Amino acid sequence: MNISALDIVLWGVLPYIMVVVLVGGLVWRYKYDQFGWTTRSSQLYESRLLRIASPLFHFGLLAVIAGHFFGLVIPMAWTQAVGMSQDFYHFNALFVGGIAGVGTLGGILLLIYRRRTTGPVFMATTKNDKTMYVVLTAAIVFGLWTTLASVFEGEHGHNYRETVAPWFRSLFIFQPDIAAMAAAPFSFHLHTLVGMALFMIWPFTRLVHAFTAPLHYLFRPYIVYRSRDRDRNGGRAGDRTAGSTTSGVPARRGWSPVGTRDRDTRNR
Repeated sequence: MNISALDIVLWGVLPYIMVVVLVGGLVWRYKYDQFGWTTRSSQLYESRLLRIASPLFHFGLLAVIAGHFFGLVIPMAWTQAVGMSQDFYHFNALFVGGIAGVGTLGGILLLIYRRRTTGPVFMATTKNDKTMYVVLTAAIVFGLWTTLASVFEGEHGHNYRETVAPWFRSLFIFQPDIAAMAAAPFSFHLHTLVGMALFMIWPFTRLVHAFTAPLHYLFRPYIVYRSRDRDRNGGRAGDRTAGSTTSGVPARRGWSPVGTRDRDTRNR
């Protein structure tokens, strides 16, 4: 197969540019915009639709990611070695992938509808958000398109595990199999290009929160609340010593009142 200069740029150079932009963007964002590293949650403005759309989108997306990992990373020879036929794999990929794709698309469309029809949420939507939603929705639609096309094509459908998957794995050893990717249908090309565009804008959008896991929540100390309310015996809450109450009942761990120098001086 003849490989054009465009094929070399798209499938041999662009993936590495995408990685550089993604990693470099994340480092830059973390160093210079830590306060902006957030989803900018709009739950306070509207929660009824959000309770449906957000889980639908996120759980669907997790299933889509798992399907991509299974299809692109695990070689076809491995699944055949454990007795999984191509027909069985194809059926499961279409069935599970179709449900996950429809769920993810339904979730993102509900989120967009909510953002467009809820006044305060729409007012908080930036141009950056609108661009992100367009690219993200396009990636989902084109991915679902490749899945549905495989259903209608049946036995004659394209086996991406012989073209796209080898190309994807070859990128990690810095020997991109450009010919394999060039042999894939246009629908796979389009889905891949939109996917790379999504990862290139990822660090500069609210999607950056996906790279944050609040593990420190598991180890952070208790939040201390201090109150000026009097307890049952007439003393101030701040007058009690740590680990006890004026009524003689031991305080629960983590809920011990903490006195301050100015308060202790004022209460003498």
